Amino acid sequence: MKRSLLILLFVCAGIVLGTLVARLADGISGLSWLAFGMDFGITSPLVLDLGVLSLTVGATFELSVAVIIFSVIAVLCGFAILRRR
Repeated sequence: MKRSLLILLFVCAGIVLGTLVARLADGISGLSWLAFGMDFGITSPLVLDLGVLSLTVGATFELSVAVIIFSVIAVLCGFAILRRR
């Protein structure tokens, strides 16, 4: 259980750092390829209106080259740390 939570923590950190790097590199000509990516998901929210209760569901994912690179690096670091224990 601890292993899974630690790897999940590293993946989340990789996603956050990758998103940060992608947004910072977007304006730089030599590094703009890091920001290349796609947005996918439910762009217009799905609404379920039951009269008394209204439920709105929507999710979008922004995937870029930097997010993929940093996620892989984070998982490898997580496994390296777990191996040392």
